[in-house]
Amino acid sequence: MSPTKEQIREQVALALSEDIGAGDLTALLISESETVRAQLICREDAVACGRDWVEAVFEILDPAVHTDWCFNDGDEIPAGKTWCVIEGSVRAILSGERTALNFAQLLAGTATATRAMVREIQGTQAQLLDTRKTLPGLRLAQKYAVQCGGGSNHRLGLYDGVLIKENHIRSAGSITSALDAAGVYAGDIDLIEIEVETIDELSQALAAGARRIMLDNFSLTQLREAVEVNDGRAQLEASGAVTARTIQEIALTGVDFISCGEITKNVRAIDLSLQFDSPSRR
Repeated sequence: MSPTKEQIREQVALALSEDIGAGDLTALLISESETVRAQLICREDAVACGRDWVEAVFEILDPAVHTDWCFNDGDEIPAGKTWCVIEGSVRAILSGERTALNFAQLLAGTATATRAMVREIQGTQAQLLDTRKTLPGLRLAQKYAVQCGGGSNHRLGLYDGVLIKENHIRSAGSITSALDAAGVYAGDIDLIEIEVETIDELSQALAAGARRIMLDNFSLTQLREAVEVNDGRAQLEASGAVTARTIQEIALTGVDFISCGEITKNVRAIDLSLQFDSPSRR
C-alpha cells in the first residue's frame, strides 16, 4: 500500500517542524535572491525510493523549487550517479536538505535491503513479507519502500488482519478457542493467521481449520517437517532469525512466506550527497 499525498505531506511537515522550528538561522546568511542548481548524488549502489517525500519537502518550503528525476522509485541507481537535480532558492534548498536526505536515505535503505533479500529467494515459491517492526510514524512509508524493493506487505496494523500469537492463545485458552473466536469477530477480514512454536501446535492448528500458520523460530529441519505435515492444507509463513544470510535456506524448505523485521527495523541509511553548483542571483 502506498501512502496518499496528504499523508506524505503530513509526515514531511512534521519532520520540517522538528528541524526548522521557528526558522533556519543559518540560511539567513544567504541572500533571499540567490538560486542554485544542486545534484543529489548516490554514493553507493541502491534502489531508489522516496521521490514523493523529497518533492514534498521543497513544495512546502518553496513551491518554485523544481526537481528533475533521473531515476524513479524502484529503479536501481549505480554508485556515483545523480538521482535528481534540484533547482531554486538557495535558502529553501539549504533548509530542506537534511529532511529530504533523511527520508531518501531511510526509504532507499529499506528498498535496497528488501531487493537484496528478494534476489536470494528467486526461483523458490517463497514470498518476502515485511512486519510491524517499523519506525514509529513511518510505517506506510517503509512498507511502500518494501514494495519498491520487490517485497510484499503483511498486515498494515492491528486493524486489517488477525495474527494470533502466543499470548493470545494463552488468554483464549487454546489454539482451537482462539481460532474459533477469530472466526466470529474478524468479520470481513481476509487474513486470519495463527503462530505456532512446535510441530504439535502446527497439527493442532491444522485440525482447528487454520488456513495460514506462522512458524515461529523453527529450525530448518523443523520447517521441512512442517511443510511435510502441512501437505498443502494451509499457507505457511516462516518467521524469526531471518537475515540475508539465512533467507535462501529458509525459502528452500518449501514455505509460502518469509516475514522479516530486519528490512524495516535495522535500516542502514544509503550514502547520499547533495552537491551545489555555483549560486546565482535572481
